[in-house]
Amino acid sequence: MQQQQQQLQMFWSYQRQEIEQVNDFKNHQLPLARIKKIMKADEDVRMISAEAPILFAKACELFILELTIRSWLHAEENKRRTLQKNDIAAAITRTDIFDFLVDIVPRDEIKEEAMGGALGAPVVGPPASGVPYYYPPMGQPAAPGAVYMQQQPPPPPSQAWQSVWQNAAADDGSYGQGNPDGQG
Repeated sequence: MQQQQQQLQMFWSYQRQEIEQVNDFKNHQLPLARIKKIMKADEDVRMISAEAPILFAKACELFILELTIRSWLHAEENKRRTLQKNDIAAAITRTDIFDFLVDIVPRDEIKEEAMGGALGAPVVGPPASGVPYYYPPMGQPAAPGAVYMQQQPPPPPSQAWQSVWQNAAADDGSYGQGNPDGQG
């Protein structure tokens, strides 16, 4: 449980560090035109400034990354290396901030896993309900000894994220845009 909390803190520390170092806002992981189209779907929205879709793109990217890492932690708890729908459902159920997704994600897979899964194997590991939804404070001094106060980038939380962080360090510093061989 403590290890999962540390992994999430390292994840957010890395994200914060990356955001603080960004100078070029032209490269995006998500298409800005599609984000703008979704924003315009609300009939109350008349005009959209140029920077609004950029902020939404980054917010969506962070949302997807956090949901993925929380789902991955659930898969690792169950000794699996493949992310499944029930991992995403468990991450949503265990994290209060994701409550708005509870009605969208099917819950029957969570019940099936809690009863022992399809193979009748018991669920391995404690539930991650104790893992808080955590953001390090922006622009404020952190508590002494906090994990996110380290000067050097922390080691990646698991093997799955290791290649992503190594690729990001190998290229121009943008997250997840490196080639698998580490060449920008």
